[in-house]
Amino acid sequence: MQFQSAIRYSDDLETLQPNEAENIQTILQMMAKSQMEIAEKHRHAHRDAHAKSHAILKGTMTVHENLPVELAQGIFQSGNHYEVVARLSSALGDIQSDDTPTPRGFAVKVMDVAGDRLLDTIEGNNQDFLMVNVPTIAFGDVEKYLKLLKATGGSIAANETFQKVTGAAANAVKKTVEAVGGTTPSAIDLMAGNRHHMLGETFHTQAAIRYGDYVAKLSLHPQSSNVRELTGHDIKGDGFSAMRDAAGEFFANNDATYTLCVQLMRDVDKMPIEDASVLWDEELSPMLPIATLHFEAQQPYTNARQVYGDDVLSFNPWNGVAAHRPLGSIMRVRKDAYERSTQFRHERNQCERREPNTHGDIPDRS
Repeated sequence: MQFQSAIRYSDDLETLQPNEAENIQTILQMMAKSQMEIAEKHRHAHRDAHAKSHAILKGTMTVHENLPVELAQGIFQSGNHYEVVARLSSALGDIQSDDTPTPRGFAVKVMDVAGDRLLDTIEGNNQDFLMVNVPTIAFGDVEKYLKLLKATGGSIAANETFQKVTGAAANAVKKTVEAVGGTTPSAIDLMAGNRHHMLGETFHTQAAIRYGDYVAKLSLHPQSSNVRELTGHDIKGDGFSAMRDAAGEFFANNDATYTLCVQLMRDVDKMPIEDASVLWDEELSPMLPIATLHFEAQQPYTNARQVYGDDVLSFNPWNGVAAHRPLGSIMRVRKDAYERSTQFRHERNQCERREPNTHGDIPDRS
């Protein structure tokens, strides 16, 4: 099948929304208030979203050989090999039982990459990619996100409606999202009853990023048969830490392999940057494999790794190189939101923020 040429990146592909700067400041204030309240509740500060970890994994990423020029961009030069650390999480901004259905996160930190840095306030030479097992964001731009925050009382991730498991609660979320002009794709159905084993899920950056000379979204797909067999199957048992236990049981005796894919923007209207609620059609631009992530058998959530993952480690889509700059208004909100959340968490917990340089910085002991 013949596809349109990929759109080349330029600064004018992004368009600021009316009152965007003011709206972002309001969002940051509301998120900070919510994070403070949850910290008071637990007497310990957590991330303002994806607060609960399920696994901290050491692995490798190998870029595929002989990639065509369109795909061999940024850090993804053919044959490049990197150490990575990944954090598996739940999307809520509070620590809830794993019986609570919610989107799941898979954040990957690629260590020791080359390129001009986006932020000089973050030490190190790492590239973060944050992915969720839902391909789009129901509130896909700053204006809709602010309206939804106000409608849910200041915190989407920690709001009580999002923590309930009944179909009625899911319908309430749908009505709230639609009332502020958002869309309600599979994310809401996921909240209504999905307890799938997250190691078998496919994860997405949701919003667009610069991909060297082009623009793209990334996705992570189960590759090895042992994780593909988990796709669509619920985790065994119930309980507060069922997802952590499932990940730990798997990695106690198993390796896992995933394929990282890129979807290049080929139509500026049908594949918009500024509205992350729009699903990019794979008939216009398919997901193309660019790299393999491999995780050997390990203990993914020892006491030491939990402390390191929760209190020391940080992920930020703006922690990276200019060749993979986050794009669109939702990503522009995240630029300050992630840094403010991280600063609050580390200061409140009196714990130094440190970027890992190698696997040797990731603790193994129990």
